[in-house]
Amino acid sequence: MQTIQDKIGHFPRQLEDESIYILREVAAQFERPALLFSGGKDSITLVRLAQKAFFPGKIPFPLVHIDTGHNFPETIEFRDWLAKETGAELIVRYVQDSINQGKATEESGKYASRNVLQTVTLLDTIEEFKFDACIGGARRDEEKARAKERIFSVRDDFGQWDAKRQRPELFDMLNGRIAVGENVRVFPISNWTELDVWNYIKEEKMEIPSIYYSHQRQVIERDGMLWADSEYLNKEADEIPFEATVRFRTVGDMTCTAAVASDAIDIDVIIEEILSAEISERGARIDDKRSEAAMEKRKQQGYF
Repeated sequence: MQTIQDKIGHFPRQLEDESIYILREVAAQFERPALLFSGGKDSITLVRLAQKAFFPGKIPFPLVHIDTGHNFPETIEFRDWLAKETGAELIVRYVQDSINQGKATEESGKYASRNVLQTVTLLDTIEEFKFDACIGGARRDEEKARAKERIFSVRDDFGQWDAKRQRPELFDMLNGRIAVGENVRVFPISNWTELDVWNYIKEEKMEIPSIYYSHQRQVIERDGMLWADSEYLNKEADEIPFEATVRFRTVGDMTCTAAVASDAIDIDVIIEEILSAEISERGARIDDKRSEAAMEKRKQQGYF
């Protein structure tokens, strides 16, 4: 029987091989691919995999970040550092510009967030640069709508996803054929789990944003979860900030990503927490809780 210690630092290397194969297939089959980069652990893992896939050359596609304007400062700082460190081209487009242009409307109310508005900016960015493949860090274990995705997930000329149009993927045969105007979302770490990602980070000694580790932060309590206090939250009178020791399990917009109470200051302890956790990784993402099919509806509209 495996103990917790047996699972720490044990990464199945065949997953890395599969992901590198997928990335090389993207470079071979598409003319203008891009890597959608959020600054979170999964997209950071993709950057490391791309470095390995194309070594000793540079990563042959840009990192594209759709900035909501409500991101964690630590994430933006890390994004800029990583792009400089790897020599990768960084393209940033802003949700605020979509709002200013009248293409997106700011939400109001207690749960207002710009997370959904990213879709508008993303689709405009794909059109601007004529990207035919967008690489993302989604994993099948994250959420049930993610589990329906193929590794090569075709989107129509409006950026929409249709589960019924997904192609069979036999063995390692990836079909990148698309019609004019269509694009493909590619998920090289689709078969990884959250634990796999953390073990890979540990084995590869990768740098990640500091908010993944335990730290002191001003938070508010809302719906039984801890939210980073910020000017972007529409706080109610009884939501009074207090200091707590927390970390973030997943990183998204500050208005939709809650923290977890934690004293984990190193990866081994984080892995122990994951192994004993009673809620899923995305259990702290309020955008997934808007309805039972929240993620699937966003994907149908062109969401990452």
